[in-house]
Amino acid sequence: MTLYHRTRTLLTSDDGMSTVEYAMGSLAAAALAAVLYAVVNAQGVVDAIESIITDALSSAP
Repeated sequence: MTLYHRTRTLLTSDDGMSTVEYAMGSLAAAALAAVLYAVVNAQGVVDAIESIITDALSSAP
């Protein structure tokens, strides 16, 4: 096999692509989870949720 054929085979091969895509998807999911965790634990969001629950429990039907 010539150097040209070896180089072409290496450059056009998709071996390992699914593993890389899986790793990038996992990393993106973890980053999104971290951002959502930070947003939900922000004091303004916690106060809003607490206010909604307090209003719902204290109001008479």
